[in-house]
Amino acid sequence: MISEFDDYAIHQTSEPINQPAPSDRNFYDRYWLNGFDRDGDLVFEVGIGLYPNRFVMDGHLSFVLDGVQHAFHASRRAPRERRDTRVGPLSLEVVEPLRAIRVRLAPNDTGIEADLLFRATTAPTQEPKNLLREDGRLLMDTSRFTQFGGWEGFLGQAGLRRDVSADRTLGTRDRSWGVRPVGEPPGGAPAATGAAPGVYWVWSPIHFDDVCTQFGSFQDAQGHPTQISAAIVPRYRDPGDIPRGDDPGHREMASATHQIHWEPGTRRSRGAEFQLHSREGESFEITLDPMIRFQMLGIGYQHPEWAHGVWKGEEVIAAESWKLDEIDPLDYKHIHLHQICRARMGERRGVGTLETIAFGPHQPSGFAAFLDGAPDVG
Repeated sequence: MISEFDDYAIHQTSEPINQPAPSDRNFYDRYWLNGFDRDGDLVFEVGIGLYPNRFVMDGHLSFVLDGVQHAFHASRRAPRERRDTRVGPLSLEVVEPLRAIRVRLAPNDTGIEADLLFRATTAPTQEPKNLLREDGRLLMDTSRFTQFGGWEGFLGQAGLRRDVSADRTLGTRDRSWGVRPVGEPPGGAPAATGAAPGVYWVWSPIHFDDVCTQFGSFQDAQGHPTQISAAIVPRYRDPGDIPRGDDPGHREMASATHQIHWEPGTRRSRGAEFQLHSREGESFEITLDPMIRFQMLGIGYQHPEWAHGVWKGEEVIAAESWKLDEIDPLDYKHIHLHQICRARMGERRGVGTLETIAFGPHQPSGFAAFLDGAPDVG
C-alpha cells in the first residue's frame, strides 16, 4: 500500500496514506467546482470523486447552454497514487494549493472537451462537519471547505467552442471527504425508527464585488434546523493578496434564516431570501432571483446509471444531453438542482448559486409526501 505521498510528513494515522482510517465502504474524497456567466446564459460543473474502499474513481463534466444540458461521465478503477486525479480523458490538476485548479477534458469520442483554469478570489472557508445517523447507523460524517473564484479557458461540444474569461465567468469550488451514501444501496433490514424518509438541504454561495456570502442548512420535516451556518468573506482582486491560513476578515454569522419560494407543482425555487445576523448585531438581507438551472444529474447525483462510486469497469466513458424544458420536475432524479441567481444585498448586486434538495415531507414548504409538488399559494 506504500505510495509516493508516504514520503511526505502528512500522515494522520498509523496507516499508509492509501489506507483510509475508516473502513466504511462509503468513504470518499471529492472535488466539486462550478462556473457561470454573470448574465446567466452558461453554467458548467465538474465533479471528481475517489472511493478507495470501493476501488472506484469517477468524474463528470456537464454544462448548460441554450436550454440544453450536456454531460460527460467517466469511471475507472481507483489509482494507487492519490496524486493521479485522472479519469479517462478528464483530469484535474492542483496547480497551486488553495489558489489554482486546472480541469482538462481532452478530445474524445463523446465530442465534449474543455480546458479550464480556476483562480481563487477568497481564502477557503471550512464549513461545519456533517454528521447524520439513522437508527444508530452512521450515514454521513464529512468535512468540507468552500472557495470562490473565477475561470478562464474554453468548453467545446461537437465542434462548437465557448470561451470563458475571469471577468465574466465566476465560480465556486468545494473539497469534501469522509463518509456519505454513495454507490449501490446497502442491504439488510430497513431502519426501525418508522420516520418518513426525507432530506431538506439549502446551500448558497454568492459573489458580490467586495465580499462573498455563504449559507447552508439542513432542516427536519418540521422546518427546524439540524445544521446551519453562514459567513461573509472578503473577495480579493489579486490572488496574491489572499491570506495564507485563516482570513482575519472572515465573519462567521451568529444566526441565519431563509425562505424558499417554490414554483407550484414542483420542488424548484422561483426565488429565495436569506437573513444573516452578525455577532456584532448587524443584519444582512439577501434576495435571489433565478436565471438558469443546472440538474445535478449531470454530475452523477441521483443518476440511475452514473451514480457516484458505482463500479462500471476498468475505464469507461459516456455522454448524454437533454432539453431542460422537457424534464419531469418531480422525477426523483431531477429534484436535486442548482440555480444561478441574480443577488441583492442592500446596495450590492451580485450573482451566485442556489442549491436545493428536498425529498420527503417539509411542513414550511407545504410538502406532505415523498415527492409531491409545492402548493399554489397565489
